Amino acid sequence: MGAGFLQINGEVPSAYFRARLQVHKIFAMDALAFIDKPPDAKKLSPVHVLHGDEDFLKRQVLTVLRKVVFGSEENEFGLSTQPGDQAEFATVRSELETVPFLSPRRLVVIDGADPFVSKYRALLEKYVSQPAESGILVLDVKSWPSNTKLAKMLPSAGSIVCKALEPYRLPGWCVKWSASQYGKELSQPAARLLVDLVGAEMGVLNQELAKLAVYVGAASKIEEDDVDRLVGSSREQNTFKIFDAMGGGQPTEALTILGRLFDQGEEPLAVLGALSWQLRRLAKAGRLAQRGPPLGTAIDRAGFPPYARHGAEQQLRHLGRRRLSRLYDWLLETDSGLKGGSQLPARTILERLVVRLAKNRE
Repeated sequence: MGAGFLQINGEVPSAYFRARLQVHKIFAMDALAFIDKPPDAKKLSPVHVLHGDEDFLKRQVLTVLRKVVFGSEENEFGLSTQPGDQAEFATVRSELETVPFLSPRRLVVIDGADPFVSKYRALLEKYVSQPAESGILVLDVKSWPSNTKLAKMLPSAGSIVCKALEPYRLPGWCVKWSASQYGKELSQPAARLLVDLVGAEMGVLNQELAKLAVYVGAASKIEEDDVDRLVGSSREQNTFKIFDAMGGGQPTEALTILGRLFDQGEEPLAVLGALSWQLRRLAKAGRLAQRGPPLGTAIDRAGFPPYARHGAEQQLRHLGRRRLSRLYDWLLETDSGLKGGSQLPARTILERLVVRLAKNRE
């Protein structure tokens, strides 16, 4: 029965203890926890695997690793970065075993390491069991199945999950990140509006928080109005023009304005964020109007300011009950498509949404 298990003092561990060992083997650290509380240099794992779909978190973890290993993010003497589809294991191992000049240890990063791991899995297993003392290997991968021998061999402190946060967690993260990185208190309404306008990309949210910190100057707090003025102004103006064209049943004009946003370098998810903010309010107003109150009252309750009431009424009448009932589904479909759920280009995905909204009812 116990022939395949580790024996301690000649005895097979209990089922409970075996389960504890297995949990230890596959445990992975969350990237945000690693960033918040970096380990001591002496306690670093000789191999770190950054796995997941959020490149922003991977960059932040690498920044922390560089500071821990070298004492400064700017120290370049012991740093080596190689592409995963070109790196050779013999070269990587040689670098890891070479004592660096003017640095306490060497940090070797394999970027896009999935093909490297596939090609050299057996050699990596041997390396993890007997790593070099002078270097730290970092593998940046998209996929890291926990049931592989290599994953089970990796020390738990070396497995770092860099997974995008669920949308509902992003406002809270923005509040904490603004305080820790930029020394500014971000109000909850401001955080929610920022996510609505920018979208779910953490890297873009970080860029906007950096701009907001400079924008508010000596003020200690970033308010909703600050986000509206700085982040929403130019994008929101063009977004409102899209909705004006939509309300007038002018899909060609709406697509022209959308194209202008792309030409200005706007990120697709940021554009969707600005569109979805207005569309969710329209959907809410449509639901309220179906329950009986006058359309103007429903528009007010949905959160439209007085100056936007006329445009909202025009857009609601243009969309009609059938399309209003499908707005949430279309937003979810578009969001999923932009995040890899569709093979269509991002621009095409957004153009399809705009055409659905702007064309006249049949």
